[in-house]
Amino acid sequence: MKKTVISAKDAFLLVAGTLLITVSYYFLMMPNGFVLGGVGGLGIILGKLTALSVGTWLTALNVLLLIIGFMTLGKSVGIRTVFCSVLYSACVDLLEKLVPIEKPLTDQPFLELCCAILLMGIGQAMIFHADATSGGTDIIALILRKYTSTNVGRALLYTDIIICIASFFAFDVRAGLFSVLGLIVLTFIIDGALETFESCKYFIIITDKPKEISEFILNDMDHSATLVKAEGVYSGNEKAMLHTVCRRREAIRLQRFIKSVDPSAFTIITTSSEIIGSGFREN
Repeated sequence: MKKTVISAKDAFLLVAGTLLITVSYYFLMMPNGFVLGGVGGLGIILGKLTALSVGTWLTALNVLLLIIGFMTLGKSVGIRTVFCSVLYSACVDLLEKLVPIEKPLTDQPFLELCCAILLMGIGQAMIFHADATSGGTDIIALILRKYTSTNVGRALLYTDIIICIASFFAFDVRAGLFSVLGLIVLTFIIDGALETFESCKYFIIITDKPKEISEFILNDMDHSATLVKAEGVYSGNEKAMLHTVCRRREAIRLQRFIKSVDPSAFTIITTSSEIIGSGFREN
């Protein structure tokens, strides 16, 4: 991971995301036999087939994979991933001791599947947004990428599908079909949540007051802008065109300032799912 210092925001995302995953896993996935891939899914299967608890298997598998990851990948297995993986395993193990669950919370498996993938998707997106993973099969995928020609996405897909198919044999056809459906939907939930977290606004501002707006962007918003000289085709007048990007929460402030200083300014605002560069995400 490129980031070494964990900010308060990232710490919140890591803890909150891990807790959401834990709630989804323990209260919804485990009792129903939903296997959405990953070490969590493998832990559910092994907990069903052996005398050891799911929490014990989850802890053992995560620790084993972290050790293998450090041996083969080195610093690629960052402290954030270690933190999430250990917290995840510890929370599941603790819940098994404090709040034992022997059957599903309701008699509506589809409803519980929907809630499970929603919580799991948002939780994983929060962790990914903080430049971490919850460990498990992510480490397997990184190892496969290092020693084979398989990319990470395809390696993750392979491992998750294999674990998901195993649920047909460990539980029953109903649980297996729910698991396959959940795995497919979970992918879209994570992608959608990540785009929401990382989306920014791209402004194109055609104005007669470039100096005032530029100073606001620089001094009040702590961003920069690009100034381009332009000419109106209809009027033939020279105009200034400012290009800048900002976070979603900052966009309203900029809109209000532009309207106050130059009501006749022509502003184009689009949404970008990813901005790479200083002040945003590093490549």
